Amino acid sequence: MSEFVDESGLHVKGGDGGAGAVSFRREAHVARGGPDGGDGGDGGDVWLVADRNVASLLGFRDHPHRRAGDGTHGSSKRAHGRNGAELSVAVPEGTVIRDQQGTVLADLVSEGDRWLAGAGGRGGRGNASFKSQRRRAPSFAEQGEVGEERWLRMELKLMADVALVGLPNAGKSTLISVISAAKPKIAAYPFTTLEPNLGVVRIDDVELVVADIPGLIEGASEGKGLGHRFLRHVERARALVVLVDLASVDGVAPARQEQILVAELGRYRPELLARPRVVVGSKADVADPEALAAWPGPRLSAVTGEGVQPLVGRMAELVSEARAAVPEPEAFVVHRPVGEGFRVERRDDGFVVVGRQAERAVAVSDLTNRDAMAYVHGRLKRLGVDRALARAGARDGDTVRIGTMTFEFEE
Repeated sequence: MSEFVDESGLHVKGGDGGAGAVSFRREAHVARGGPDGGDGGDGGDVWLVADRNVASLLGFRDHPHRRAGDGTHGSSKRAHGRNGAELSVAVPEGTVIRDQQGTVLADLVSEGDRWLAGAGGRGGRGNASFKSQRRRAPSFAEQGEVGEERWLRMELKLMADVALVGLPNAGKSTLISVISAAKPKIAAYPFTTLEPNLGVVRIDDVELVVADIPGLIEGASEGKGLGHRFLRHVERARALVVLVDLASVDGVAPARQEQILVAELGRYRPELLARPRVVVGSKADVADPEALAAWPGPRLSAVTGEGVQPLVGRMAELVSEARAAVPEPEAFVVHRPVGEGFRVERRDDGFVVVGRQAERAVAVSDLTNRDAMAYVHGRLKRLGVDRALARAGARDGDTVRIGTMTFEFEE
């Protein structure tokens, strides 16, 4: 079973808020004690956090569900409920989060970057919070808000300093096994590597992360041969090493191999052509003498060690220059979704007001209570729901639904 997973679904559920309490003070020698219902606790949030100690999305493949803790209900004597536990979910650096329609919601590039994936529901207010000069003994409270729940798509784009790019069976896996401690599968047939391999290379005081990208074929930029899955791991590399096979069994000339690979990179992401790039001829130990003589660039043999150290030195130079040009961030990034207001949708059976603000306004414990209804109407009016419904074409007698409440519209 593969231990590297670079795509996965994720279901997140923020914790539900606790309900506020309806309670009145009851003590000896205290006549007509006032309202003392406490507030419910807030539900916990679900955060995705980039962690360099997580290598892939394997942990989500069979267990995609993540849920934060619920808040507890309020109680009498103004006792507030406990907040639900927050949940931090570790994901690899370079994880891109999308919604089900494919829209990018967050890109967690560096260690510590955080994104609020599922907001917890707010706890409901107890009846003590609704006491006012006009409302001396409120007999209603707010229900807890339901936590945000949704399915997400995650994609991993490897955070490597150098990406090894080549046609199938060009010697990439052999090279990374020589210059690092990585142990990829190596065999004398194409498409031996079906998933990226990472290796750490140390030279002097420079440490590099090198990625062995599975072999690309002509048309990879259009998705042929799983091209998109492989090419996305090249996107974040600081430098590229293009390996051309000097002993190609398919008879594709080294110059033609380079042309194919560079063209596919450019078609996939034109900015990749501006990355520092080294083109090296591989398998020099078994190449035909005529092919060696015709190849003008550097060459290597991972088996005999010819040209390996000069290549590693050149990789270190390119990465050091790229790191100096883009200094490391001094702090991590925190992504919070923009707060949503509300919107009015016209449907066959009437109008629906969608949005957490409006739904929160009607989430009281007793909609048959006159005080509660007056409070709800005032909240909706302050939010502008009446005006929005009128602009959407609502007329007297039309059915309007907000959350669990349904009523008839009146001008």
